[in-house]
Parts: sequence; structure tokens; C-alpha cells
Amino acid sequence: MKNRQPAEWSPHQSVWTAWPSATDLWLDDLAPAREEVGALIRAIDDGGSGEIVEVLAANESAVADAEAALRGTRAHVHHAPFGDIWLRDTGPIFVRGEGGLTAVDFGFNGWGGKYDLPNDDTVAASIARLTHTPLRSSDWIFEGGAIDVDGTGLAVTTEQCLLNPNRNPGMSKGEIEARLSDDLGIERLLWLGDGLLNDHTDGHVDNLARFAAPGVLLLPEAASFDDPNAGVFADARARAEAFGLKVIGVPSPGRVICDGDVVPASYMNFYIGNSVVVVPLYGAPNDDAAVEVIGSLFPERKAVGLRADHILTGGGSFHCITQQMPAID
Repeated sequence: MKNRQPAEWSPHQSVWTAWPSATDLWLDDLAPAREEVGALIRAIDDGGSGEIVEVLAANESAVADAEAALRGTRAHVHHAPFGDIWLRDTGPIFVRGEGGLTAVDFGFNGWGGKYDLPNDDTVAASIARLTHTPLRSSDWIFEGGAIDVDGTGLAVTTEQCLLNPNRNPGMSKGEIEARLSDDLGIERLLWLGDGLLNDHTDGHVDNLARFAAPGVLLLPEAASFDDPNAGVFADARARAEAFGLKVIGVPSPGRVICDGDVVPASYMNFYIGNSVVVVPLYGAPNDDAAVEVIGSLFPERKAVGLRADHILTGGGSFHCITQQMPAID
């Protein structure tokens, strides 16, 4: 059996995340971002019904803070260095094959050289060591948030990210598809165009398009006439339908402003746990509607909406800060 990244809705033995601690990165948002991360962890733990949450903490002070904040959950806190909390991109991607699980460590260059932080390139190896999982290194630049998979060998990505010259200059679509096949067992790849406006990841697809079942793709729908991503959503839908996928629309948060700028707020950055699906909220008019639509697609899980405004100031949301470890069949 070929090694393949399972769909996120398949069972997890645990999920990895990290505790915010860098005051120079988070500034006044540090304390409230910690509260939002803590709320996410408690939701995933689900009173003991969900998967185990494994938490990286960059220093001893952060270890103590995380342990105090997460008391009463089954979360495990591990002292390991990292630059920032975006483990979807810096952590390993776990693939499953005949030999069990393998952790794949990709090259990482700070999202095209924009945020090159010490120790982010060591996270995958740290998690592989802590989980006693064989580590395989792949020698090209790639981040986990750049794709979403449905577990059958189908994945979705954006041209804006994977064809960006700040990642792998000169690498063609065909070469990227071959690499993804070798590393993650991806046999078919839907290429969308651009990602969300002002997304510093250069258009990660987990802010735009997510699978809810094999061949079923969720896409945002423009919230109003001034939705800054209306054209992106329309183009993505046209490409997905032409590819032959079933598309389900989810209301967009619309135009969300922070410090005078449009920010890449997205309900698509939800996390699918063993017992819950956790949807980021922004105080937008469509918050409740988005939770209802996404929750209806995962009827065996509880749909939980949690505010993620302060995590978003760092550049992402719940999916960006998690990396699931699949259960072993």
C-alpha cells in the first residue's frame, strides 16, 4: 500500500499544536491569543471524548503558563523550541502505509522568506522524536496548509502558493504533482487560482477550500457586494465544478477589518477532531450560519464556534495551528 495522507475526518490518535509565547511577535495580542488557543484545546479535548492534544511550549515560562491554563484537560505540554505556533506548516505531515505511520519533513523557508524564525525548521524533527515516528525528509519547500486532501488520493491547492517563485523557483506543475505523489500519495490535484486577499502565506488553500467528504469540496460564498474575495470564490467554484467535484457553499465572513486593513478571515480554517469540528469566528454576521452549515456536514461531531480574532492577528487560525496524527489501523 502506498503511503498516503489520510483525510482529516479519519480517526486521530492525537493532534499537535503550540502555545503562543513570543512577545515580540504577538505584542498586545499575546494574552488573548493564549486564551483562544486554550479554548480550542479544551474544545478538541471535549471533556475526554476527543483526541489527546499535544502542546509544544518554547521555553520554561511558556510550559508553566500552558500547564496552568490547560489544567483539567488531558493535554500534554512538551518543552521544545519553535519560532511561532503555525504547526500545520512547520510540523511534519503524517502519512499512513503498510509499515504504519511516517512523519514527512518538508523544507521550510518562512513562507517565501517573509517570516524566517529560528527553530521553525526543527519542529518536524522534534515531533517525530516525541512521537517515536520514523522521519523522512523531502528536499523541496512545502507547507501543510497549501493543500487539503480527501483521503482517496485527491487534493486541492492554489497556483498562487505552489507555483510561487519564492518557494521552488522553476518547478513546474507536473514536477510538483510528482513530488506530492511520492511524498503524500496524492494522485489527482485540483489547482485553484488565488487565495484570500492579504494572506501572507501566498494563498494557502486551507483558508479557501476544504473537503468534507470524498469528492465534496466546501467553498465560501461572497457575503455582500463588497466582499474582498468575491472574485476568488467565483473562480474557485468554476474550477472545482469543471473538475467534477460536488461543491457546497459556506457563507463568507465578508470584509473583516483589523487596524484599517482587510484581513484573511475565513471559516474554512476549521479543525476536524475526533468528536468536534471547531470553526473560527470573527464577530461577523455570518458566524452562526457558517457553524450551522459546516456542522451539518459532520453530523457525528459537535460543531463548536470559537472566536479567533487574536490568533488571526498572527496570520492564521485554528487549522493553521494544528497538525493531526492519524490513528494506526
